[in-house]
Amino acid sequence: MADMTELRNVEADASRFRTRVVVIGAVVFLAFCLIVTRLLFLQVVRHEDLAAQAESNRTAIVPIVPNRGLILDRNGVVLATNYAAYTLEITPSRAGSLDDTIDGLSKVVEIQARDRRRFKRLMEESRNFESLPIRTRLTDEEVARFAAQRYRFPGVDIKARLFRNYPLGEVASHAIGYIGRINQAEKARIQDSDEEANYRGTEYIGKLGIEQSYETALHGATGVEQMETSAGGRAVRKLSSRAATPGDSVMLSIDVKLQKLVEELYGSRRGALVAIDPRNGEILALVSKPTFDPNLFVEGIDVENWTALNESIDKPLLNRALRGLYPPGSTYKPFMALAALELNKRSASMIVNDPGFYTFGGRTFRSHEGGLGALDMHRAIQFSSNTYFYSLAVEMGVDTIHDFMKPLTFGQSTGIDLNGEVRGTLPSTEWKRNTYKRPEMKRWFPGETVSLGIGQGYNNFTMLQLAQAQATMVNGGTRYRPHMAKAVKNAVTGAVTEIVQPPGENLGYQPRNVDIVRNAMVAVNTGGTGTRVFAGAPYTSGGKTGTAQAVSLGQNVRYNAKALEEHQRDHSLFTAFAPAKDPRIALALIVENAGFGAAHAAPIARRVFDYWLLGEYPSEADIAAVQKGQASAPIGKPRAVADIPLSAP
Repeated sequence: MADMTELRNVEADASRFRTRVVVIGAVVFLAFCLIVTRLLFLQVVRHEDLAAQAESNRTAIVPIVPNRGLILDRNGVVLATNYAAYTLEITPSRAGSLDDTIDGLSKVVEIQARDRRRFKRLMEESRNFESLPIRTRLTDEEVARFAAQRYRFPGVDIKARLFRNYPLGEVASHAIGYIGRINQAEKARIQDSDEEANYRGTEYIGKLGIEQSYETALHGATGVEQMETSAGGRAVRKLSSRAATPGDSVMLSIDVKLQKLVEELYGSRRGALVAIDPRNGEILALVSKPTFDPNLFVEGIDVENWTALNESIDKPLLNRALRGLYPPGSTYKPFMALAALELNKRSASMIVNDPGFYTFGGRTFRSHEGGLGALDMHRAIQFSSNTYFYSLAVEMGVDTIHDFMKPLTFGQSTGIDLNGEVRGTLPSTEWKRNTYKRPEMKRWFPGETVSLGIGQGYNNFTMLQLAQAQATMVNGGTRYRPHMAKAVKNAVTGAVTEIVQPPGENLGYQPRNVDIVRNAMVAVNTGGTGTRVFAGAPYTSGGKTGTAQAVSLGQNVRYNAKALEEHQRDHSLFTAFAPAKDPRIALALIVENAGFGAAHAAPIARRVFDYWLLGEYPSEADIAAVQKGQASAPIGKPRAVADIPLSAP
């Protein structure tokens, strides 16, 4: 019996053992399956990802920032270039106490208060892990001094960088623009675009002018280097690389020597001038005075200079050519005359009496003292009769004027290849309804039409619009898109590619009507208000002087310049073209608060034409006379343009 019991116990133990073996075997098998599954997942499914991570642990991809393209004028003069220099840079996240770090650095290299302020501003605009310059353009001696004590300053390094340089300083600054460090808004915009990869490592971007408008061409293509790194992150050797492609050079249509001359002729006066080739829309000069030095902005402008520029009453940062809005004054009259002819509102021979005033709706509008008597259209333009054009405006009506002037780009975007252009105001009944909120202000009153005929009232345009309209009219009525850039030059191949412009649009003017207006403008310079200024010129030109109010004086208040502050005095305007029969240049300019157009604006136009058509540069005495508003025809012996050196003022 005992044997049987013992036998049953042995069999039970064996059964339990077998069960345990099976369970353990199943567990081992399951674990093995899990291991195999995990291995398959890692080796097959995540192979590429893990391989890349492993590779990144021993390699680093370093972007190679391309050299920025040059900006050249029409004659190949360099307006924007690059140069290499050393910078002292701090990565805030690695530097510990910034104040202590900067104080310690100041004992090794010179760090001024403005360097500290600029660094603080860059800190506010950037992320903590970015390398930011505390000093730029270090000398070799400063580089050596820091290198000897680099171990004391974690997170601080010397870097070799390319710096943008504008060798002519303030000349053409509004047209060329400048570059600056990429801010957070620009970073976000780049990240949302297809250009994100191309801007890795790039810290600067075009902010204004051509630098901004042609950023894509100027920037180039970013290259990459794959570097093998040590466990500490130091580069050991280069594994592969793709070179960066330098940015293309942008070749402009402006003649920078002409640009500099015009800026010099303005002297300390404020104003703007735009000169256009009426045959194709090329901008020959785009002047806004006063100017500024774009070199100040490249590394971040300091507080003192920014305050001086931003708070100046002369507004040097305002691009007056594109954004300055002015009533065109009497320079509007030739366009009113053309409208009358094209719309059959008046014939050129119709006589209008100018008694020196015009009365409408019980209000008297002033014209010439004593009046000009009986006038046809030719004499009305030549002697700038207000009465003639007051009455013409009333006969045409505001909406008819608007519809004719709109295709000439008055109050419209011209489409120039620069950002920031404003539209201005070309009034109409619809415009007034949409502009004003009070019901009584929405209505157009007939008396408001009167002043439109002489370029006053609600009329407000840019000099670019006025020059564009002038060029369109004198070439017979074909409107070309004004443009600054002519071509791009490939940095690698040297191939020059013209920038294709849209074809000109013919506005359909009758040639005989255009000739009537052009001949009257020629008479302005041969026997009218521009006679003294253009005396002795070996070419024939057309022009129109204008004087426009800067502030409203109220009804029946007589203008007295001496009784007004300088910024309240009338503006001096002039539009012109030359040669008369086949114009190669048309322009519009304003000298702010200078008074009569023939005294201050027309002399500048004469010197521009002498430069462009004759290759003559005015004498020093003549330039001084123009600056003072004491010039008419040129004085002194003119110099050959080719003999005048071009350098920063």
